[in-house]
Amino acid sequence: MSHDGAITLGLFHLAIKTSNLDATRAFWVQVIGLREVARPDFGFPGAWLACPQPGGQAIIHVYAGGPALGGASVVQSGTAAIDHVSLACSGYHAYRARFEAAGLDWREFLVPGTSLWQLFVYDPSGVQLELTFEGSAEDGPSPDMSPGRAYVAGSSFFSTETYPPLRMSA
Repeated sequence: MSHDGAITLGLFHLAIKTSNLDATRAFWVQVIGLREVARPDFGFPGAWLACPQPGGQAIIHVYAGGPALGGASVVQSGTAAIDHVSLACSGYHAYRARFEAAGLDWREFLVPGTSLWQLFVYDPSGVQLELTFEGSAEDGPSPDMSPGRAYVAGSSFFSTETYPPLRMSA
């Protein structure tokens, strides 16, 4: 703790720019399992997404339209200098099944020297997610570390051409 009273309390939220609000909402809500919460009317489209526990605050803010362009003609994609967003999760094999059902590509990883299992996947805007699980609390086989399935740091597998069309279900 600093002596001047300034204290960092934790991550408040992450903001994602998107050119496809519907697909981005569908990914974060239907595939990842966040829930949409009330969002102020900022005068441009967007969504606030929260963890599903009662009272969970919005941790992902998505915005589209003019502000997402940032003065450019198209919305940028990918994570740029931010490599990935990591979420603590449970239900490793259920997430793999969700990815497969949605037609998403993913990678798997065992964190060396730990009991942590990881899944890596991209949202429709090319933001890389790392879902981290306590492997000792998970059922089923450990992550597939075979070539082509194992996550390789710094190696992107995101493609706008092959990303599946995601839609919010009714």
